[in-house]
Amino acid sequence: MEKAIVTLGLPQDIDPAKALLDEISRTYGTVLWLQGKVRELGPDQLVWGEVEKQQGIGPQGPVDTTTERAEFNAWYQLYLGERKHLVAVTTAALKAGIEERRVRLAEQQGDLVAQAIRSILNALNLTPGQWELVPTVVPAALRSLGELAP
Repeated sequence: MEKAIVTLGLPQDIDPAKALLDEISRTYGTVLWLQGKVRELGPDQLVWGEVEKQQGIGPQGPVDTTTERAEFNAWYQLYLGERKHLVAVTTAALKAGIEERRVRLAEQQGDLVAQAIRSILNALNLTPGQWELVPTVVPAALRSLGELAP
């Protein structure tokens, strides 16, 4: 049991939407890495190569054989599999409405910020001249926050 926990990890509580987004990110990174490995292959290596090698001592004595044939390279097969997985998890996320949920959350956060700004400005008892500056000063300050974001 302990070995299985070490190998597979301990169960964790996670938001399903976060799990999907994390899987998309992880899979996309793997796809890019595998794409690099595939690009390192020569054109002939993509569809022809060593598929089995036996060395050692067999019932008949020493064995040293290599089998080559036309077959997609293992790196290419992994690459295709990860691309297929990326499409599957991305489709699952879209079906789950994750992107729409992120947009709604951003809109709600924007509403909260706007409410906080209105509350602050109202509490400051601004003069009419200061109120005239609000449409220029506040948006400029908010845009500068976007420039600080990573």
